[in-house]
Amino acid sequence: MNLSLLAENLTNPALLFFILGITAVLIKSDLEIPSNSSRFISLYLLFAIGFKGGQELSHEHMNGEILWSMGFGVLLSALIPLASFFLLRIKLNVSDAAATAAAYGSVSAVTFVTAISFLEFHKVHSDGHMVAIMALMESPAIIVGLMLLTIFRKEKQGTFEFGSILKHALTNGSVVLILGSLFIGFLADAKQAEDIKPFTNELFKGFLAIFLLDMGISSGKKLKSFFAYGWFPIVFALIIPLINGIITAYISAWVTPELGNRFIFAVLAASASYIAVPAAMKISAPDANPGLFLPMALAITFPMNITIGFPIYYSIIQ
Repeated sequence: MNLSLLAENLTNPALLFFILGITAVLIKSDLEIPSNSSRFISLYLLFAIGFKGGQELSHEHMNGEILWSMGFGVLLSALIPLASFFLLRIKLNVSDAAATAAAYGSVSAVTFVTAISFLEFHKVHSDGHMVAIMALMESPAIIVGLMLLTIFRKEKQGTFEFGSILKHALTNGSVVLILGSLFIGFLADAKQAEDIKPFTNELFKGFLAIFLLDMGISSGKKLKSFFAYGWFPIVFALIIPLINGIITAYISAWVTPELGNRFIFAVLAASASYIAVPAAMKISAPDANPGLFLPMALAITFPMNITIGFPIYYSIIQ
């Protein structure tokens, strides 16, 4: 691993604001981001990355590589939760294992956004269709997680209609916004799109830093209850995503030769959802404990990726 890349990432303002958020909780500060502001920033980030991706996609010609890349992304999102579930069952009950597996099979839009910033810093291009692939990878993991829950739960508590589950995953607000922004960016006239470029580009990194400050505060508040589960979830949240990212960084060469696209595939495989999956599991699997998989994704896997994961994946694909 290139140590200079690690040093650059550790001094990234966005990461430092995330650490500030955790620190604020540990020292019992009253620092917090108003919930309405936090939601607005979340929507802004999804809108900005979707619109920019749509603009990029409008300059591309649909071909076999793009279709194959989309299929590869969906396959990753289905296989990762399947493998994760059986590993998590060593220590966790069926409901918690299924929900956590779904979270690690799905993707983190914020990690994706941070990865785009990482590539921009290193002046590496990624294609616009990677935004569509990120959105496509949200749903399969949720479906696989709920199927595993239904099959392996010892006592069946109610029934699941997978048609409604799929509909919920596809109509989730974050998925609708990023796909809708992608579609609008694709259709928008390039000259007229220039009018909102300052909003989607110049302000982007500042909003990202504030959002990560809020994520740090949220993570810090959940750390105490999380540690009650012992060492197993911590080791899983550190090691398994890193392995997924490293393997994907290598095998993505069979899918696309583009360095930026391969990096994004590795990051998506290594990330964990803390927006779409918790929302889906709260409705479909209320007995699953969000106090387990939310801290795993937010407080361990997310910072692991943006500190040591990014430089490792980037070094591999180079």
